[in-house]
Order: sequence, then structure tokens, then C-alpha cells
Amino acid sequence: MPPDTPTTVLVTGASSGFGALTARALARAGHTVYAGIRQPATRNASAVAELTRYATDHDVDLRAVELDVTSQDSADSAVARILADRNRLDVIVHNAGHMATGPAEAFTPEQLAQLYDVNVLGTQRVNRAALPRLRAQGEGLLVWIGSSSTRGGCPPFVGPYFAAKAAMDALAVSYAAEVVRFGIDTAIVVPGAFTSGTNHFSHAGAPADADRATAYDERYGTLLADLDQRLTALIPPDADAAHVADAVVRLVALPAGTRPLRTHIDPSRDGSEVVSAVADRVRAEFFRRAGLDDLLTTGSSL
Repeated sequence: MPPDTPTTVLVTGASSGFGALTARALARAGHTVYAGIRQPATRNASAVAELTRYATDHDVDLRAVELDVTSQDSADSAVARILADRNRLDVIVHNAGHMATGPAEAFTPEQLAQLYDVNVLGTQRVNRAALPRLRAQGEGLLVWIGSSSTRGGCPPFVGPYFAAKAAMDALAVSYAAEVVRFGIDTAIVVPGAFTSGTNHFSHAGAPADADRATAYDERYGTLLADLDQRLTALIPPDADAAHVADAVVRLVALPAGTRPLRTHIDPSRDGSEVVSAVADRVRAEFFRRAGLDDLLTTGSSL
């Protein structure tokens, strides 16, 4: 993209948490940012009002766009709206997600499918809406907000959410090689557990099968009740969820082809960065052995 062309960014799940922080940080950095928010006229009307007020107060180009990642029509409409306004789209930030806590057995298969629908299929819907334009432009960036649980220390009773985030990570890694020949970069931002600054824990889903959940209380009830406190104890007092947004801003600013595949923002240091360094290096070496070197950017491994 020519340096004098403003960058147009779509951030999914931007009503709160990492999404809201990222949308605002990117706008402050001078980008035109569309904050994807579902039910903007009803459930999230207050979030839209806050976003609009922020844009006015800080004189930045930050706009709400209706986007429900569980609907292909909604994803298509959101991207069409952006293209109608800007005639281009440069960066997708896949942030939309939903968490759930409780005994894995107590979640119905339908609940796991719902978590997968938001955290994994949602990214696929947005990609299918946006990638034709990015491929035609011959440039772009996909940023995926992952989770250190995929390769780091992961506590029990968050299994359905962790499984969905692991699936999203695998999809992101595959996309990285499949879109690079179109000039599209991939960057996976890997946050650790932030128990404040986001709504992950306060809005977390619960198992539908109350009887099976109760069966775990006798032996695990205290652990379940104290899970967020246990995680909070691992996090230093200066940890700030805004650091995740800052990492996205830095990635967007880097020249194409130089962006690292993974950027870890993990104040609790759960080990994900160590494991990822090995896994991504193994992937890069495998690609070289298979003669697929051109599918690796300079930041594909540490």
C-alpha cells in the first residue's frame, strides 16, 4: 500500500475488551478503523455511543459497523459497507470470541458447537467476506487474537473455550501459508490470562447441564470458585490489557513481510512463548525441507 494511503482496518468483537481497546489504539495511530459490533441499535447501543463519543473527543476516524460473526450475511454486509465507504480494506483483526468456564462434561455438544461458531467459524465468515478484496489488492494483513492456552499452561475447567482457541490458531497458521503469495501477511497475537480490562471472565458462559456440574462441586467446588483469583495471583500489578492493543498497532505499522508470526503478551508467563518458538521453528524447517520456502516470511519463526 502506498505510504500516503490511509490504512483501513476492521476489528471484530469491538464492543468491549481487547476489541474496543484495539479499535481505539489503531484509530489514535491514524488509521481508519471500523469497529465491528453486533446488535448496535439494541444490546450494544451504549458501546456504540461510547465509541462515537471517543472518536469525536479524540478527533480520530473510528466508526461502528454492524457485524455479527455468527452470520455470513452480516459479515458480507459489514465488508460491503466498508468497501463502499473506503474502496479498500487493508487489515482484519479477528478478535470476536466468547469464553465459558465449568466442567467440560457439563457442557452439551451444542454449547461446544456455539463456542466453535463464534471463535472459529466467525473468523472464517469474515475471511470469506474480506479476502477476495485483499487478494485483488495484492496486499493486506490478517491479525488473529489467540490465547496462550493453546501452547502454554492452561488451567482446568476452561476446556471448551481453550479447544476453540486452539482450533482458531491452527486455522490461522494454515491461512498464513495459503495467502502469503497474494501479498497478505498473518500475525497471531497471543495474550495470556488478563482477569481485568476485559469481560472474558465476567461474561463467561456456564454449562447447561446443571446436574453434571453439581457432581463436580464436592471435589472441585473450591477450585472452580477461586479460578479467577488463582489466575489473578499470577499476574503482576502493572499488567494492562491495553498492551495487547499496542501490540496490534505495532504489527500494523511494520513493513509487509517482516511481521512476526506470533507476538506474545503474557504477563503471567505461562510458557506459551517457549513452546511456540519450538513449534513454529519446526514448521519453518518442515516447509524448507518440502521446498516451500516462499511460503515463509522473515518472521515465520524465531
